[in-house]
Amino acid sequence: MAITTSLEGKTAVITGSNSGIGLGVARELARAGADVVLNSFTDSPDDHAIADAVAKEFGVNARYVQADMSKAEDCRALIEKAGRCDILVNNAGIQHVAPVEEFPVDKWNAIIAINMSSAFHTTAAAVPQMRANGWGRVINVASAHGLTASPYKSAYVAAKHGVVGLTKTVALETAEDPITVNAICPGYVLTPLVESQIPDTMREYDMSREDVIKNVMLKRQPSKEFATVEQMGGTAIFLCSDAGAQITGTTISVDGGWTAL
Repeated sequence: MAITTSLEGKTAVITGSNSGIGLGVARELARAGADVVLNSFTDSPDDHAIADAVAKEFGVNARYVQADMSKAEDCRALIEKAGRCDILVNNAGIQHVAPVEEFPVDKWNAIIAINMSSAFHTTAAAVPQMRANGWGRVINVASAHGLTASPYKSAYVAAKHGVVGLTKTVALETAEDPITVNAICPGYVLTPLVESQIPDTMREYDMSREDVIKNVMLKRQPSKEFATVEQMGGTAIFLCSDAGAQITGTTISVDGGWTAL
């Protein structure tokens, strides 16, 4: 059987996808022919305009559904409002940095809810539908921090390790179904947010752009190159393709060698 990467006829729901990695993955899935449901916690004309632009560019159905990933009921309602969910990409996430003894409890709770618990709720809502439809892909965007750690990121590292564990567990529960569950573990990815941080970091360290990227931002990334949102999307397409049908319960690192250290 010829291996295909076409996703025509499939619908993908991508959480946290009005910018950055989430939007990059959504665009690549749309490029492959999937209809897409974009999401974030806001509900502005700009959010809906992003979906309209994706639909127009790739000739697919694309819409935006507001849902707050810190709320269990919103997570589950997102899957219901999508109408169909063949591909679920759990990408929503936030970050906060502080020593563990100073880490604000509200920040801990928010990071655990958005970065980890949301994936539980959306997956629990989507798996029965995938079983009924006879096909499904769950892709959790974890992190290099799902496999290793850094100081001052206790909530983020705990949540991303939790996502990897959730990935393995649900993969085992669906192993005899035509459903796969995997995690992509990015290192540093060049998103608009990261790009916007470069000038301030240059001033802080009194370094050139090249030196800041190589010696500060990508200090732990051996390739000394950012991954791109398009590469995140391409990895997702691979996992959704026929080539990925027997890949389940694992992590794929897109981190320039970070976790090889």
